[in-house]
Amino acid sequence: MSVLKLVFFSVVILGVIGMIGFFALGLSSQNGSAPGLTDGRLASCPSSPNCVSSEEGTAADKNVEPFPLESWSGLPDAVASIGGTVKATEEAYLAAEFKSATFGFVDDVEFRKADDAVQVRSASRVGYSDAGANAARVAKLREALNE
Repeated sequence: MSVLKLVFFSVVILGVIGMIGFFALGLSSQNGSAPGLTDGRLASCPSSPNCVSSEEGTAADKNVEPFPLESWSGLPDAVASIGGTVKATEEAYLAAEFKSATFGFVDDVEFRKADDAVQVRSASRVGYSDAGANAARVAKLREALNE
């Protein structure tokens, strides 16, 4: 077998193994739920770059602005309009899930109604990087609320 064929088949095999790995991660992300409130606040973001939050104390590279308090009642419709599913609603808490089309990765988006604003946290359940998906999702939710 020529070296070129060997390289080609090696790349194909590695690609298939990678696809299987991503598929398995996507499946594993479908088990679980949003972390919920801890001491009346949304959970802190992990050290990995796959989370954004508006809660006080969030690192600058993961910080997003909270939503205006008036947006609270429109959040369920905004979530649905950009492809999410509301999973839990309470008086001052809302949890939603977003599933990626390719491998079925699940991300959690949570909202906490505070006295002066609506705090938000968007995070991937598995993996390390999200290529900016969570920050982009928060921005899409802002747009949906402004329509």
